[in-house]
Amino acid sequence: MDILDKYIDQLLEKSTPQAPIWNIEKIKSGKPSTWNYIDGCMIKAILDLYAIKGDEKFLKFADDFIDYFVQEDGSIKSYDPKEYNIDNVNAGKTLFELYKLTGKEKYKKAIETIYSQVQHQPRTEEGNFWHKMIYPNQVWLDGMYMGQPFYMQYEVEYNDCKNCKDSYEQFLNVYKNLRDPKTGLYYHGYDYSRKTFWCDKVTGLSRNFWLRALGWYAMALIDTVSVMPESMAEEKAKLSEIYKELIDSMLKYQSDNGMWYQVVNLGGIPGNYLETSGSSIFAYAIMKSVRMGILDESYFKYGEKAFNGVCEKYLSEKDGELQLDGICLVAGLGPENNTRRDGTFGYYMSEPVVSNDAKGVGPLVLAYIEILYKEKETA
Repeated sequence: MDILDKYIDQLLEKSTPQAPIWNIEKIKSGKPSTWNYIDGCMIKAILDLYAIKGDEKFLKFADDFIDYFVQEDGSIKSYDPKEYNIDNVNAGKTLFELYKLTGKEKYKKAIETIYSQVQHQPRTEEGNFWHKMIYPNQVWLDGMYMGQPFYMQYEVEYNDCKNCKDSYEQFLNVYKNLRDPKTGLYYHGYDYSRKTFWCDKVTGLSRNFWLRALGWYAMALIDTVSVMPESMAEEKAKLSEIYKELIDSMLKYQSDNGMWYQVVNLGGIPGNYLETSGSSIFAYAIMKSVRMGILDESYFKYGEKAFNGVCEKYLSEKDGELQLDGICLVAGLGPENNTRRDGTFGYYMSEPVVSNDAKGVGPLVLAYIEILYKEKETA
């Protein structure tokens, strides 16, 4: 996959911590770069590239990027733990690895800074983290990915697993509350209080199955299982079972070219499109979970098919530059003063589709890494 190596190099050459070329939301807003989950996705992918390729340029880039934000006392530029935005926890995962690789004490201190948010993150009465302070009592699939792998890893590595069970139980609540038994898919969000404008007043659920949210949740499951301790063998088995059930449900909706639609179960409806970020996430999740032994070998081909489908349909060269198209820029539910984000099919179709955003690029790189692991294994 020389084309992907070339594409990754192109992105790194054109990016700095102050202006990463893959953060299209920031570029469009004209605002300065901040500590955010989008860059976190990309830097995690770059660190994983370093792990398999051993090329120092990847470690140097990731270290320089995160170093720019993290101060000597462990505070993080532009990040306020008391904002209680679960998205901001995601980039914290890079700190565990960078601390081990560089030994910089400030990275260890920054891990504690982010953990201070997790400790005080508001919760529903059932015990799940609110997605953000501005979304009271709301649990979104996206938030499981943003918060839980960091939370579990912290507990295992720094807190004698005191709250590992808490993280595990948050997954069980999502399984109980957001899963649709008919399709096996999960709704994008859930309001425990049943008060917000976008939710069903009986169930608290949003209306549709958004691809990327399902992808974030799939990644949350396998990335959390991968850091759980051996002492939680039973819990790992349960989350692995929930994960396999999700993948089996998703495979019913996989298109002929290997990708999935923006609203997963409504592929035939005009306006719906094959979306890059969610398809790349599932490509990665499926192939990684085969490598982890969560899924058997027969599943690998479905992940590989999704990866190839994305590359064939959306990775192209234009004016000597490579670009990845078909990426939904953003989608969410509310808040109250933004009733356009109502979770309808029309809403998901109305969000901009962009090129080269890390929400698509990061997962595609992670999927590519799984292809590299497979090649190593069979060499």
